[in-house]
Amino acid sequence: MATLRDLGLSEYEARAYRALLNTGPTTAKELSRASDVPMGRIYDVLNSIEQYNLVRSQTASRPKKYVAVEPATALDRLLDDKKRELEEKAEQYESIVDELSDELEAAEPVEDQFWTAAVGPEETIDLLLERLTAADRHIVMVAADPSPQIDIRTVGEEVLANLEDALDRGVEVDVLMSRDLVDSLSPSVGRRYQRALQSREDFAVRTSEDVTGTFDIIDDVEVCIQVPNPLSSGEAFGMIDLKDPEFATDVHDEFLPRWEEATALEF
Repeated sequence: MATLRDLGLSEYEARAYRALLNTGPTTAKELSRASDVPMGRIYDVLNSIEQYNLVRSQTASRPKKYVAVEPATALDRLLDDKKRELEEKAEQYESIVDELSDELEAAEPVEDQFWTAAVGPEETIDLLLERLTAADRHIVMVAADPSPQIDIRTVGEEVLANLEDALDRGVEVDVLMSRDLVDSLSPSVGRRYQRALQSREDFAVRTSEDVTGTFDIIDDVEVCIQVPNPLSSGEAFGMIDLKDPEFATDVHDEFLPRWEEATALEF
């Protein structure tokens, strides 16, 4: 059950405000009795909820009297306070992330081979987006027919956003897609491509009928390969992420002839 404490009030503050709603204009002493807030704490509590703008005081009277602000107004004010706190917290966390991003810069790339894997559509997309975020120099994306397990419209937006971020970091991006995949993308992806990416010299997208697999080459040293379901060729089973410069070079050599023969994409 929701309480005023959920919006930031202490137990004594919540008691005092609720009691004021019942008593009407009253003194601190009378409010202490009505709310069961100790007399030694009542003035601090009243000052606190007055700072929240939940009560109004009649300073001309002796003794001083207090009256509660209407509940709708009081709740709106408490909500606004909480929203401001959240905004300040968000800014604080963003600042921390900016500082840590510089501090936690990755060391020189490790030349040893390393591989990992993701199984299932959600894990596959998470791994893909993570590796796109890690790119420093060059991304090659080759995408064949869309998997029915993956919402290509939503994923297309997420991938495009990551590619935009990569371009802003100075990463070159080449994308080769099958025509079926292009037709599956949402119109908003096409509009975003035309507006934000088409004019950039470091971004190119082409289409080809000779695209049979889905994989990505990251910085010429890492390959992310989508693995089809062995029991259903039209579905994605998962993704293997292999860091091996020699293998990445071989894959890139296989990609280049298809890229050169592909047609520039027009949405």
